[in-house]
Amino acid sequence: MDTRLHALLGEPARRDTPVRRALRVLSVALIVVGALALIDAGVTLIWQEPFSALYAKLQQDHLRGALHDLERTKPTASERARLAQLADERRRVSYLAGELARHAALGSPVGSIHIPRIGADFVMVYGTGAEELEKGPGIYTQSTYPGSRFPGLGGTTAIAGHRTTFLEPFRHIDELRRGDRILLDMPYARFTYTVLGHSIVDPSNVAAAIHYAGYSRLVLSACTPLFSAAQRYLVYARLTGTVPAGAALRNPTTSGARIPPTRGADRPTAA
Repeated sequence: MDTRLHALLGEPARRDTPVRRALRVLSVALIVVGALALIDAGVTLIWQEPFSALYAKLQQDHLRGALHDLERTKPTASERARLAQLADERRRVSYLAGELARHAALGSPVGSIHIPRIGADFVMVYGTGAEELEKGPGIYTQSTYPGSRFPGLGGTTAIAGHRTTFLEPFRHIDELRRGDRILLDMPYARFTYTVLGHSIVDPSNVAAAIHYAGYSRLVLSACTPLFSAAQRYLVYARLTGTVPAGAALRNPTTSGARIPPTRGADRPTAA
């Protein structure tokens, strides 16, 4: 309060001490922090969490470059020798899938996932730990769920992704309907899966939910409801097409480089 006003009111003037100034600064800082927290919560609810989204975007950009290099890596001498013995493209796909699964490091790019219905397009990494899923959708490791395998090896391929943070790759998987397509581009082939349905299970029941079903399939997993990890939303899709690429082709045109087919490619082998 102004000194002259204090005098008019007959009140003693208060000294503006360092403690009072510090308290004012602290009060303003707390108000600003609170406002930013509310803004962040609103943005997360309506769109997506901005800070983790920026981090994940940078990671995805880096992963795309690394995946590009992987796709253009020629088979090793031992791989070429083994591929020379495999005339059937399905067996070549299976062999290359096994090699990638055996050598992939946690958090490294292994392929990409495209879901036209919800506009999802992300590089996938190997592993589903907290650090891996901050980069993008991750393929479950054998140590996490023994039933999960790389595409091309038969059985179930299980992939997890966030719904509300880190670019929320699987935020809208609950909008997928029977008949929708999910595409996995691996360095050795493109796999097309057709959605069959979904289920909601407790986290402890995910392993049972992705057990071998008697055919090659894909299972997408994400927390549900939004902003909660109470349960898991699972989408089931059956493999309906495989297009070999790169070294998996009997007569590769790129000296064996593992370049996946273009989006329009449609020469599937038997699923």
